Amino acid sequence: MSAQVLATVSSSTEKTVRPIAGFHPNLWGDYFLTLASDCKTSDTSNEEEYEALKQEVRSMITATADKPAQKLQLIDAVQRLGVAYHFEQEIEDALENIYHNSFDNNDDVDLHTVSLRFRLLRQQGFKVSCDVFEKFKDDEGKFKASLVQDVHGILSLYEAGHLAIRGEGILDEAIAFTRTHLQSMVSQDVCPNNLAEQINHALDRPLRRALPRVETRFFLSVYPRDDKHDKTLLKFSKLDFNLVQRIHQKELSAITRWWKDLDFTTKLPYARDRIVELYFWIVGTYFEPKYTLARKIMTKTIYTASIIDDTFDAYGFFEELKLFAEAVQRWDIGAMDILPEYMKVLYKVLLDTFNEIEQDLAKEGRSSYLPYGKEKMQELVQMYFVQAKWFSEGYVPTWDEYYPVGLVSCGYFMLATNSFLGMCDVANKEAFEWISKDPKISTASSVICRLRNDIVSQQFEQKRGHIASGVECYIKQYGVSAEEVVTVFTEEVENAWKDMNEEFLKPTAFPVALIERPFNMARVIEFLNKKGDWYTHSHAIKDQIAAVLRDPVTI
Repeated sequence: MSAQVLATVSSSTEKTVRPIAGFHPNLWGDYFLTLASDCKTSDTSNEEEYEALKQEVRSMITATADKPAQKLQLIDAVQRLGVAYHFEQEIEDALENIYHNSFDNNDDVDLHTVSLRFRLLRQQGFKVSCDVFEKFKDDEGKFKASLVQDVHGILSLYEAGHLAIRGEGILDEAIAFTRTHLQSMVSQDVCPNNLAEQINHALDRPLRRALPRVETRFFLSVYPRDDKHDKTLLKFSKLDFNLVQRIHQKELSAITRWWKDLDFTTKLPYARDRIVELYFWIVGTYFEPKYTLARKIMTKTIYTASIIDDTFDAYGFFEELKLFAEAVQRWDIGAMDILPEYMKVLYKVLLDTFNEIEQDLAKEGRSSYLPYGKEKMQELVQMYFVQAKWFSEGYVPTWDEYYPVGLVSCGYFMLATNSFLGMCDVANKEAFEWISKDPKISTASSVICRLRNDIVSQQFEQKRGHIASGVECYIKQYGVSAEEVVTVFTEEVENAWKDMNEEFLKPTAFPVALIERPFNMARVIEFLNKKGDWYTHSHAIKDQIAAVLRDPVTI
């Protein structure tokens, strides 16, 4: 389908033509409706084995280790295999013990171990100094050439470098040094196939920025090929992956039923029909079984926002959009009367969705928090309208005008606040006050979303007429080339990742469980937008979605 599709809309006096984006149709249909009914959420035949294996893994983590390096490798495997959520306190205790052990000052400790210790402790929030890598430099202040013989060490240093905060130049140097040599190793085919596969995977998506369930599925295929892999941990991880996947399938079945009942495919055919992709997006934000309610709330919220986004970007006339924006600010079913017919459908779904969320929250005694999420949705729609106004006037704003609007219109401030609604165990009033004011972690996540989106979406969107992208606005203000803008934006994305890393260092402003939400959202956008707009063009991620949500792991 071409990117320019003409839709003719009749009125009493004229026929008007709307430019519509050529979004490809839904790839999944009713698939998950039937899949969930074909499998059990719980397999009683495996329950006893599952619990026994879990206790064995817990004992492995808590056992006293003669060699801290072995404990680090175990924790790394537990995290990569996606089962660390079962052992949060045990891992915290083990890493705190390692943090107080200064073994990395020993000249005999290799690059791999020092890098792994640094990465795992930084991930856990411990303030480890990047000076631990100074001993791997030569007299000229460069990383020693001899290090390239240690492939595991180079890969480990590369991964560690992505835990940097601003001002840690040695970690920037580490990434540049290791990336160059890792690329050379795989291009020259000088490392074992299994390791080459891991290197290519890491170069494409460093572990710190990888989407958790996609990473878990990948590591489940790699880990068994390691001669030192632990069979107990592997078996438990496979059982756990399939158990969590069945929970996700049951949730997605209910979400698909909700989506079918809305019948937006018929009523609003101009919009992206991506309910499975959006659920996958939210699984990337939180996959753990205890967040069922959060995923339900967030998938409905992001789906509604996506349809509104497409209405503003790819269908509505300016006067209609103005009416819709005014109605959203009123947030009253009576406001529906002023809207054209197709917008009445959308507006009612918006209000109904938040009413459903309110009912779910009321059961948990949390409905008083809903206004925080609602206000963020109103703010998002208002920024959609500002951009629509610019487009209707043919106005290309300066970067300074565009950027604060674009940060909001990417939707991540709204999603970050709404992501707390279903987190009944940790999100209190103070947490909502904090996240609703767009703190550093949320702003950094939004920066990554906005700039990644602007870089990759410009070409597709300009084919059908669209608000000027950040790339064009930056060019207008600073008179630089598009290539230079991409360089600037990419550097700002890197700085935003560093800002988020800093927010995890202890003491954190709020529990890590909350801070992880905007962080994981940034991981999702890194996955979806690093090489193209893979949400819009979702053929590109169908295999990854199938691996996470459809296909179980072979036990």
